[in-house]
Amino acid sequence: MQAMRIVFMGTPDFAVPSLRRLVESGYDPVAVVTAPDKPRGRGRRVHPTPVKEEAQRLGIETILQPASLRDPAFAQAVRRLAPDLIVVVAFRILPPDVFRIARKGAFNLHGSLLPKYRGAAPIHRAVMAGETQTGVSTFFLKEVVDTGNVILQKTMPIGPNETTGEVHDRMMALGAEAVVETVRRIDHGQIEVHPQNDEEATPAPRIRKEDARIVWDRPAHQVHNGIRGLSPHPGAWTCDGENIVKIYRTHVADSGPEGGVQGMPGQVTDASDRLVVACGEGSVELLELQQEGRRRLPAMDFLRGHALPVGHLFK
Repeated sequence: MQAMRIVFMGTPDFAVPSLRRLVESGYDPVAVVTAPDKPRGRGRRVHPTPVKEEAQRLGIETILQPASLRDPAFAQAVRRLAPDLIVVVAFRILPPDVFRIARKGAFNLHGSLLPKYRGAAPIHRAVMAGETQTGVSTFFLKEVVDTGNVILQKTMPIGPNETTGEVHDRMMALGAEAVVETVRRIDHGQIEVHPQNDEEATPAPRIRKEDARIVWDRPAHQVHNGIRGLSPHPGAWTCDGENIVKIYRTHVADSGPEGGVQGMPGQVTDASDRLVVACGEGSVELLELQQEGRRRLPAMDFLRGHALPVGHLFK
């Protein structure tokens, strides 16, 4: 059987395991498409994308980095590759005149159990909503984003204190397995697709700055879920006077006799050997904080350099 001609498209770390596992499984892409090199870090030095670095390490010679996916020259370049299949993992929205080029279609890996959490931030939104289960879906691309027929899904749990970053890192490995299994099914003609039920769809829009502001009036479990769902990026934030403080880790605080003082929402109720803040119902214990322009610190280290007496109010 002639090897399938695969074009892989992806940019960030999330896509790297999928590319690596494809090659390890004998499905070497004829080309990789990724974002242009950009200045990154404090020195603003120009760096390749994580996917480009991995492609070079794997010895993939053809790497395309189009500035615009709608440039006719890009579609022509993909057409010259004569792909049987286009595999998309954490990439930009492909125009139809590109994803229709592949003889056996183009599929995307999405970080949710579609049709739940369609959109740019599925992991963030699932953790913020307090979901206890998520997963990955592979689906054939259609013109309307995240609506194509599902090829396969794999589930995974979300722990009660897990952050989006931790779920993301576990999902990378699960997603890589899903990508390889999807390619294998397509290669062997063993796919059975399932249309999505639009009535069950939920949105997962990109996180805006105001989405990350902590609303202390909410119940403690919602405040906790919001904070871990925004950790490590972009980071849930609150106002401490005129300063911004980001909070990355919390626990829902015990409500027993030692920690049962209930203040106003956003008010510090315990700053002895732990840092507890009242919510609309219950309280959360802050575990990891960062003052604007400073390093992330465990709560007790933060308190050594930043006085937060009982009664202090975050807004």
